Amino acid sequence: MNEPLIPALTPEDFTPVHQREDVHGLSRPSRSYWQDAWWRLRRNRRALASLWIVVGLLAFALIGPLLWRVDPARQDIDQISQAPGADRSAVIVAPYQPWSGQPTAAAPVQEGVLRLGDVPTSQAVRLVWDALPGASGYRVYRNDYPIDAGMAFGLPIIDVMASGGGHYEDRLNLRPGTYYYSLVVLNEFGEITDRYETRQVEVPRVITEDEVRQRGLVPEEQALALGDTVYLAFHPLGTDYLGRDVLARLMSGARVSLFIGIVAPFLYVLLGVIYGSTAGFIGGRLDQLMMRFADFVVALPFLLFMILFQVVFGLGPGQSGIIPMMVALVLLQWPATARLVRGQILQIRQEAYISASRLLGAKTWYLVLRHMIPNTLGVVLVTLTFAVPNAIFTEAFLSFIGMGVAPPTASWGSMSNEGLATMLTHPHELMFPALFISLTVLAFNLLGDGLRDALDVRMRSVE
Repeated sequence: MNEPLIPALTPEDFTPVHQREDVHGLSRPSRSYWQDAWWRLRRNRRALASLWIVVGLLAFALIGPLLWRVDPARQDIDQISQAPGADRSAVIVAPYQPWSGQPTAAAPVQEGVLRLGDVPTSQAVRLVWDALPGASGYRVYRNDYPIDAGMAFGLPIIDVMASGGGHYEDRLNLRPGTYYYSLVVLNEFGEITDRYETRQVEVPRVITEDEVRQRGLVPEEQALALGDTVYLAFHPLGTDYLGRDVLARLMSGARVSLFIGIVAPFLYVLLGVIYGSTAGFIGGRLDQLMMRFADFVVALPFLLFMILFQVVFGLGPGQSGIIPMMVALVLLQWPATARLVRGQILQIRQEAYISASRLLGAKTWYLVLRHMIPNTLGVVLVTLTFAVPNAIFTEAFLSFIGMGVAPPTASWGSMSNEGLATMLTHPHELMFPALFISLTVLAFNLLGDGLRDALDVRMRSVE
């Protein structure tokens, strides 16, 4: 018997065949323009890290003062120019008593002409010396460094025109540390000779019980006795040359620097967007006239107008020029944004969807607000992120040369200016504000690079 030409069909033969998604499916999920931009921004590790740094800086400026409640203008005179981690201990002593000039019983036993008349403390260093033959007088010097062959004795603190012995009590701005006192013999004309003697003195920090109670360094119920050790106020990043907390001043300065660095760019970028979009949409001779005016504004010297605005606002030496700085930035920095937006508008005007909107009866304001400006937001955001570090650096520079934020108002630029004087001896006063300026400028620049890549439609990648 011959077999049938068509084989018998079974129910399994009618099972639908599933399409393989890896062959016929979409190569990546459907995302909007902004979702795709955010996805690509997250893949850029440097830009994402910079975004978190910017968020951290904003939190440092806004939330930091709520957590670290230290007045940035308050002076701690016992801790002047203290580096982070410096010794904060102080020994409780009796209140200061006038000195008669005679060595006390507590004076250490020392040999030589120049000796200590009492235990040295940060309250006073008491010196006594014997008469030297042939001396017409003496001069006492104090130095922070050992005396070298050049005979650099340091600061002259007293002249005694008497041939006999003498004494002196030094209470001039004493800080904990090592001092070198020198007794130099003077001739009959009051001139120094090559006869001198130097005494090295270690000065510890002391404090009285009343000062401890007034500053609230210990609980009120805690008993204190002479010789006990207490610890002064804690300053995580040290203090400046006036004893002000560096961390508190960095937070206060962050508010000023970031306010100028964000608000001023936002205003002049907004002005540039309005000006550039108007010129690009209108076109023709008016467009050329408006852009020639923008070229004229670019040619204006910023520093000269900054000085003129300070005169107009009636600011004298030592007064903060925040408002003149903001006005100068807004009035002189908008042309770059206007040029970019104008170029984008001129390009968008030729697109087919703009012509279609015109044919459908769309009005001018609708075309500008609904189609043109939204399609330039990518360029505007990138311009804004690059304008912020430029404004921060401008504020820091102007404050550094004394034309911006003036003390006692804190800003990172003014703090750097103050720290420059003590850079060699106390580098932390310059290092921390300079570090925050550099970190902020770098973070915004890297974020701007990431946004430029993320918002560029030509770089839309296929997943």
